[in-house]
Amino acid sequence: MRVPVLIVGAGYAGLSAATMLAWRGIPVLLVERHAGTSVQPKAFGVNTRAMELLRPVPGLEEELAGIRQGVGDGIRIAVASSLTDPEPNVLFDTSASPFPTHLSPAADLGVPQAEVERVLRAKAEELGADLRFSTEFVSLEQDDDGVTALIRAEDGTETTVRAEYVIAADGYRSPLREQLGIPTSGKGVLNHLQSIMFDADLSTLVNEDEVTLWYLQNPELTGVFVIGTGVGAHVLGVSYEGEPDPDHEKLVRLGVGVPDLDVTVLDTATFTTAHILADRYREGRVFLAGDAAHTMPPTGGQGGSTALQDGCDLAWRLWLVITGQAGPGFLDSYDAERRPIGELTADAQLANLGFRLPPAQRVDDYPEPLDDPFGALLGYRYHSFAILPEFGEDGSLLEDPRTPHGRPGGRAAHVVLDWDGRPISTHDLFGSGFVLLAGPYGEAWVEAGRAVRDQLNVRLAPHRIGGELLDEEGVWLERYGVTKSGAVLIRPDGFIAWRSMSADLDPAATLERVLLRILARTA
Repeated sequence: MRVPVLIVGAGYAGLSAATMLAWRGIPVLLVERHAGTSVQPKAFGVNTRAMELLRPVPGLEEELAGIRQGVGDGIRIAVASSLTDPEPNVLFDTSASPFPTHLSPAADLGVPQAEVERVLRAKAEELGADLRFSTEFVSLEQDDDGVTALIRAEDGTETTVRAEYVIAADGYRSPLREQLGIPTSGKGVLNHLQSIMFDADLSTLVNEDEVTLWYLQNPELTGVFVIGTGVGAHVLGVSYEGEPDPDHEKLVRLGVGVPDLDVTVLDTATFTTAHILADRYREGRVFLAGDAAHTMPPTGGQGGSTALQDGCDLAWRLWLVITGQAGPGFLDSYDAERRPIGELTADAQLANLGFRLPPAQRVDDYPEPLDDPFGALLGYRYHSFAILPEFGEDGSLLEDPRTPHGRPGGRAAHVVLDWDGRPISTHDLFGSGFVLLAGPYGEAWVEAGRAVRDQLNVRLAPHRIGGELLDEEGVWLERYGVTKSGAVLIRPDGFIAWRSMSADLDPAATLERVLLRILARTA
């Protein structure tokens, strides 16, 4: 069989890529060796940036928000000896540190990964993606024109798949990464964790209407409690060496701190905590995403969201190339842009782990925590040929999203606009293609956008602030850093690719030159 894109793995990276490709009309085949998506809650929470990338798909944001039923409100993270510890060290409490909602139209989502995967699977299939579970990737060979892969169904039937590109979203062990010979760095495997889903009455110890993440440090047990996630059970993760302890009820009672607690164990699984960074994200026509690219400790809760962003990011880039809007070389920008951010996020979570481990288990050469973790959520920056830098570019990876200035390489700021009497966000314009936003005196840029769009056959929507879009708060010029006659070019991922501070003598020629360079259609 033939397909433009083959995806290996149905975790966050694979499912988000399948969903976003199918939404853009690109046929996709996804294979997953397991029989279905996860039953265990796994990662908890989808951050705001990941939601911004997913929300252009009609209905997806609402369906994801709909799975919040039964999930506790707010998140509380603490270090304690057990749930009965009278003085836990509270590290984070959303009631004390609410998210600044004025920075984005998308709300972060406090839900377990198992439920998010279920929604993404359904949406991908609804949009026409071919998802095959209980199907194993066996091998592949590449040539100049594509990839030939062998897959095997549960009954042993083997099928040869011819694809233009392959996304390796097959987990931290990543057989595909191994087969391609892509080396890795990082701290490697850090520890092993046994996950125990159980039912017990903990109402006198914690607020079950709140998501509680308790890091346990006592002489008998090191692990973590996760409560209030809406999966109908509590979860205890216990670190182990060698083989996991089979006495699950004992472990739960130790973690809770109640020796005679009535416990019903519902499910168990084992996981590995690791810090593994792929040295490159691309090998020919194969691209690494999610844990195959960057495995990180869960301390910080950004691993799942980073994987979702990888899948979304690959989808729009592959769409541009497969539809001929960008040259094949455009795909080199994926490694150049996503790998530094994956490494930064993984190192930040490793730093968090060092702080939350018992003192006897801490390692001296762990990285230092970020000065402003919030900057890594919405303030990370990209640098590649697909971003045209301005004079004085400092190459920084982070900026403060609370004070945006519209530099190329940064995320476009959220500004509320009026469109024909209806309030929208600037982010409501992003996702389907490139967007050119011009200032109030920038009509020449809008006309140039229409002409260049047709000439280059590129999906581009030009708009003028002060035309059909009204900036009633009067903040757009400041947040995008242009004059009234300037313009800003925003990519499908909502990142600024280029801007002109003012009017241009020949805006059509300038814009054509800019797009050809960004899309790798000219040197």
